[in-house]
Amino acid sequence: MYRYEDIKEVHLEITEKCQAACPQCPRNLEGYDINPHLSMSELSLADCKNIFDPTFIAQLQHMFMCGNFGDPIIAHDTLEVFEYFRKYNSDALLSMHTNAGARKEEWWKELAKVLGSRGKVIFSVDGLEDTNHIYRQNVNWEIVERSMEAFINAGGRAKWAFIVFEHNEHQLKEAEAFSKKLGFEEFQLKKSDRFWNPKTHSRKTTHNIQPKKKQYPEQLKGTLKIPTAKEYQNQALDKVEQITEQYGSMKTYYDKTKINCKVLENNSIYISAEGLCLPCCWTASRMYRGFRAFKSEPIWNFIDAIGGKEKLNVVNNRLEDVMNNTKFFTDIKRSWSCSKLTGRVDTNNPGAEGKLDVCAEKCGADLDSFKGMFEK
Repeated sequence: MYRYEDIKEVHLEITEKCQAACPQCPRNLEGYDINPHLSMSELSLADCKNIFDPTFIAQLQHMFMCGNFGDPIIAHDTLEVFEYFRKYNSDALLSMHTNAGARKEEWWKELAKVLGSRGKVIFSVDGLEDTNHIYRQNVNWEIVERSMEAFINAGGRAKWAFIVFEHNEHQLKEAEAFSKKLGFEEFQLKKSDRFWNPKTHSRKTTHNIQPKKKQYPEQLKGTLKIPTAKEYQNQALDKVEQITEQYGSMKTYYDKTKINCKVLENNSIYISAEGLCLPCCWTASRMYRGFRAFKSEPIWNFIDAIGGKEKLNVVNNRLEDVMNNTKFFTDIKRSWSCSKLTGRVDTNNPGAEGKLDVCAEKCGADLDSFKGMFEK
């Protein structure tokens, strides 16, 4: 896909640990039981020094921490890893996405100092004191507010990212006004693309907050709902009916669609908390889908074809070697030209290969629900 020397951006997931239990996060099963496929892996400062040498860091334009499964504020060495990157690159943008519900004020003040003017924290806060916890379960509002104030007052640059649901849409103006009062540079509303049924390839209007076969106290039961206002809904998903009519089904669309790879455009790679190098967080997330049997996702066909996930491990292998000498990346790119969504890799029979499903779903040319989260 691209070579080690071409990389300009690193998406680093430093930990799979998190104190929250967000119902639409793949770390949880509907917000409660932990995804059984996760190992709660975490990268240390020593690991990161081993993976990223100073010369490589110097070539980067952006390094950001954001999790498929974890929150960087929970990792032990997050601050020290940012310090390491800043030491060898004073110009790169360093950023982090977080729920803000952990760490003492001094930690946030030090983070602001380390990141400096070429750094930013994106605070994922979906409401105010009376609503944020409905989605950000187990996140304490007092700690969130204290964290935001400490970081901004220490000179940190901050963005507030607000996912809109039915239960918080009435607070958008109040939350934006509060963000300005605190000193946020930007208030960004997000139109969730997770109200989607992956089995039927169709949109939905609600999402269950508790496993059907488990019993929890009444206060832990409920349903997430899409916003009532159309302007706060992900309008990219409106194209589903049009696409279905054009192609006959969403399955056929995924088979046929051209792939416009987002990370390829940005010369970006993803490093997981296990130390695995993959093209993006979407391909990585398919390795461990808690509601599916282990290794049932097509991404494993590509991983097994190279001899297993250890071949992608950049703690035990050099990042340069993994990127430049592993056919995993070229196999994925080659799959984009296939017209069947089987996700197979068959070196001896190229005609039997299939397009990787997650690439079609996330980077298909005619339906971009990720971009739709931010469109006004």
